[in-house]
Amino acid sequence: MPDPRLTGLGSGLFCAAVMVALGFLDQLLFGTSSTLYGVLFLPVCALTALWVRRGELLRAPVVVPIAFTAGLLPVAAGGEGVLGRLVGLVTALATQAGWLYGGTLVAGLVVIVRRLRQVRQRRRTAPAQRTAA
Repeated sequence: MPDPRLTGLGSGLFCAAVMVALGFLDQLLFGTSSTLYGVLFLPVCALTALWVRRGELLRAPVVVPIAFTAGLLPVAAGGEGVLGRLVGLVTALATQAGWLYGGTLVAGLVVIVRRLRQVRQRRRTAPAQRTAA
């Protein structure tokens, strides 16, 4: 498994690009299955939280809802024109809020676990550095 370390902006771009691609793929293959889109959102959230750099861990739970919304544009069924698409997007966000909250929770939990491991590792190395000095 690759171990990239993305910046906060890079993780947001990664997540948004993948979700937009999955949205178009979902619309092309399955005719806008919003449940499938929501299911695919969960592993993307986990990968985004796993691949963000340690110094920018808190950005992952922030960028995943934005990416969910960006990818929902091709999936959302709407009417003609800008207003019709906007109404379709808002309706899709309202009906798919469970997936949105679930993905954000997944990203948040991964970030918390990574942060706890980072703090634990720092505490282990701190006494060793004091005794060596």
